[in-house]
Amino acid sequence: MNLSLRQAAWLCAALSICAVLAVPGTFPSLGGDARLTLAVFALATCAWIAAPVDDTYVALGAGLALTATGVISSDTLFATLGDATIWLLICAFVIAAAVTRTGLAGRAAAFLVSGARSVRQLVHLTTAALVVTAFAVPATSGRAALALPVFLALAQALAERRRLVVMLALLFPTVILLSAVATLIGAGAHLITVGVLFEQTGQRIGFVEWLVLGLPLAVAASHLAAEAVLLTTTSRADRSGPVRITAAQLQEHSPTPVTGPLSTAEARCTVLLGTVVALWCSEPLHGVPPALVALIGAVVAASPALGTVRLKDGLRTVPWPLLLFMAATTAMGVALVDSGAAGHLVGGLPGSLPPWLFLTAVVLVSTAAHLVLQSRSARSSVLVPLVVAAAVGSGVNPVAAALASTAAAGFCHTLPASAKPVALFFEPPEKVPTFTPRDLLRLSALLAPLSAAVVLLFVLLVWPLLGVPVLQE
Repeated sequence: MNLSLRQAAWLCAALSICAVLAVPGTFPSLGGDARLTLAVFALATCAWIAAPVDDTYVALGAGLALTATGVISSDTLFATLGDATIWLLICAFVIAAAVTRTGLAGRAAAFLVSGARSVRQLVHLTTAALVVTAFAVPATSGRAALALPVFLALAQALAERRRLVVMLALLFPTVILLSAVATLIGAGAHLITVGVLFEQTGQRIGFVEWLVLGLPLAVAASHLAAEAVLLTTTSRADRSGPVRITAAQLQEHSPTPVTGPLSTAEARCTVLLGTVVALWCSEPLHGVPPALVALIGAVVAASPALGTVRLKDGLRTVPWPLLLFMAATTAMGVALVDSGAAGHLVGGLPGSLPPWLFLTAVVLVSTAAHLVLQSRSARSSVLVPLVVAAAVGSGVNPVAAALASTAAAGFCHTLPASAKPVALFFEPPEKVPTFTPRDLLRLSALLAPLSAAVVLLFVLLVWPLLGVPVLQE
C-alpha cells in the first residue's frame, strides 16, 4: 500500500508515541493499562485523521484491542450497545422514516417559505424551518437529505437570480450543522458526550436538559450564521427586489402534495410526532425515559394499523455504523478514565487557569478540530474525555466544558469535505448553481470566530442562568 506524505507522517507520529510508551523508564507514574490505553488511543486518533479506513472499523479495532489486552472487560465493551441513548437514536430514526415517507417536510417548507416577500425573510424563514427539523430527523446527514429537495425547488424558482441560489446552497448545510445542538438526537456526537459524562462523572444529561441548554444556542447561532451567509455571498443588488415563492413551484419537486387537506397518513404522523416530542419535553412531569418514549413511538409508527412505514424499512434508515462507532468509542472513554490515562494526559496542564480562559481554550480547540478530524463523532470521542478530565482537575464544571466542546465542534465549514451536509450541497444531484471553495472559505473566515464567540457567551453567561454553572460545585 502506497502512503501519502501526510499519512506517513501521522503513522510515524503514532508509532513514535507507542515506542516511547513501551520504554519502562518513561513516565514512571503510568501503569501498564494506562500505557496500553494511550498507545491504542494514539493509533486510533492518527488512523481517524489520515488512514483511508472507515472510522467505525478503526473504533471497533481499538475497542477490541483494549478488551483483548484486559484494559476493559468484554462486558464493558458489549454493554455500551445496550445504552439507552443508543436505543433512543435507533427509534428516532424509525420515527423519522415514517415522517419522511408522508411528505410532511414538503408541506412545512411550503407553508413557511411561501410567506417570504424579501430575500432576508426567505433566509430567516428557511433557517427557522431547518432548526425545527432537528426535532424530527436525527443526525445532520439525514436532515440534509430531507432538505435537499426543498433546496432544489427553491433553486428552480430563483433560477434567474444565481447568487441567491448560491447563497441558499450555503445556507442549508450551515444551519443544519449549527442547529444540531438543539436536541440530544441532533448528532451522534451528542450521545457520545452524554455517555462520556455519565461514565466519568456519573451525571446524566436527559433530553429535556439538553433541549433547555441547546435550543436557545441553536436558534441564536443559526440566525446569526444566516446573516453571515447572506452578507458574504450576496451583494446589496442581489438582496434587493421582492421574492415570491409559490406552493405550485415547490410542488414541481415534491412527490406528495404540499397544500390542501392532510391525508390520513400525514394526520397520523403529525399526531405521533407531536406526541413524542411533547412527551420528550415533559419528562420531568411523567418520568418516562426518552428512550422508552421513542420505542413506543417507533412501534406505533411501524404498526400495521396506524403506522406509515414498515419496520424493516424504518430500520434500514438507522446508521448502524454510527451506533457501533459510538459504542466502541464509549468503551475507549471508559478505558481512558479507568486506567488513569486521561488523568495523566491532563495532569501536566496548568491548574491555575481562570475558568473563562480554560473554557476559551476548549472552545477554540474544538472549533478548529474539524481541520484535523473530519468526523464530528470522532472529534467528540477524542476531545470530550480529555476535556472532562481537565475540567475536573481545574475546578470547572465538567458538564459546561463538555457541552461547550461539543457545541463548538459543530462548526465544520472550512472545506467541502469537512462535513457530509456541506459535501452534499457542494455537489447536488441536479445542475443548479452552488457555492465554490472560495465562497466557503470566505464564510468560514467570518463564521468561525462568530460561532466560537456565541458558544462562549452561552457557556459563560447564559447557561449559568439555566442551571449549568461555570465552576464545579
